[in-house]
Amino acid sequence: MDDYILIEGYKHIRYKQEIFSESETLRKSKDYFEWADKRRSVRHFSNKEIPIEVIENIIKTASTAPSGANKQPWTFCVVKSAEIKKEIRLAAEAEERKSYNERMSDVWLEDLKHLGTDANKPFLETAPYLIIAFKRIFEYDTAGKKHQNYYVNESVGLSCGFLISAIHNAGLVTLTHTPSPMRFLEKILKRPDNERAFLLLPVGYQAEKAYVPNIKRKPLEDIMKLY
Repeated sequence: MDDYILIEGYKHIRYKQEIFSESETLRKSKDYFEWADKRRSVRHFSNKEIPIEVIENIIKTASTAPSGANKQPWTFCVVKSAEIKKEIRLAAEAEERKSYNERMSDVWLEDLKHLGTDANKPFLETAPYLIIAFKRIFEYDTAGKKHQNYYVNESVGLSCGFLISAIHNAGLVTLTHTPSPMRFLEKILKRPDNERAFLLLPVGYQAEKAYVPNIKRKPLEDIMKLY
């Protein structure tokens, strides 16, 4: 009976990861990179409908990410309502106009030029779904007492990475949108006081004619150091 052990009275179940031959491991790692390298941030969306079950599976995938003390400090709000999407767009564009006109430095604006971005965000209404990731900065127990979450930003950032990968895997596209500040999302969606907006992602099929900036990834020697 070695299918589990007890550590400090808690059950730890036996884990078995599938292991491949060296050549198969190399092939799979290369194939995964080449597939992931095709992912791009897209701003041109189709309004084609997507079954909600697809979105549910994507969010379930995001929930498999590691988190501090396994607190899973995230909530993913899915917006399909045209009225709410419009409200979010108007609020986001208002914040973006302030950023482009007042908050961003000349250097920052210059760095954005090659991406072709501006304060107009029509994709917030065109995409069939918006997923807003909220970080849960603490929890309430049944008695209303606050309990700490740990490594919240790191945990939610990891889950969003899983989310983006799952979106790409489903043949859909997305864009990481962070209109700053994002407190308007908490108000529009009436979120509880222990949640803060972390990331806004429109999700859908790409438009028939979708264009992305002609950018390049950093070469391996710039991002990896072997010791």
